[in-house]
Amino acid sequence: LAEELTQEYGIPGDVSVKITTTYLKLFRKCPDNKIHTLDTWRMTLWSKALGEKYSYLARKIYERWLYLRYYYLTLASDVVCMLRQLRVKYLLGLITNGPSNAQWEKIRKLSLEQYFDVILVSGDLPWEKPEREIFRKACRVLNVKPANCAMIGDKLETDILGGIEANLGYTIWISTLDKPSLLKRDPQPNFIIKHVTDLLSILNGGLDVSEFEDSSW
Repeated sequence: LAEELTQEYGIPGDVSVKITTTYLKLFRKCPDNKIHTLDTWRMTLWSKALGEKYSYLARKIYERWLYLRYYYLTLASDVVCMLRQLRVKYLLGLITNGPSNAQWEKIRKLSLEQYFDVILVSGDLPWEKPEREIFRKACRVLNVKPANCAMIGDKLETDILGGIEANLGYTIWISTLDKPSLLKRDPQPNFIIKHVTDLLSILNGGLDVSEFEDSSW
């Protein structure tokens, strides 16, 4: 987007980078606002990031940013295939932290409702991950015992810790490039996988779980 600001509107390259960086910081700090709609709030943030000289571009830049956001933020075809396969045999739940409007926008843009039996957004509830209550809420909605559930996530401090605190049957951590391995002080999942689609092999028993990393020390 910074390149487009320079190419389309003649904004100097260093200024374009500063504008997009400023917007990202503002957006991450406060992605939603209870008083304004998402569109109005984001255009306000873009207006601040663009500064007085370029604030007249706020609507155009916001619309372009929104298009690019969901152009790149998509579910990979192998993940969609996995979700469809799992849904045949298992009840699936999605728990996400964040403001209600912003999170539900992502959920609907990505058409996630068709893949899950329950979706909980912390902004709609008095709890967020890793609080055990939000996990127990999902279990109640699905009408399953916590011991019969598995929590899969890539964030140790929310997904895995929350699953452990809620006494779920298993926790499975998806390692990331910036966090490829565990430290002893980290919450300890039952298993570590490198890609979410490895779940099929674990849950369906297609491979011996010993092929995946057991996190026990």
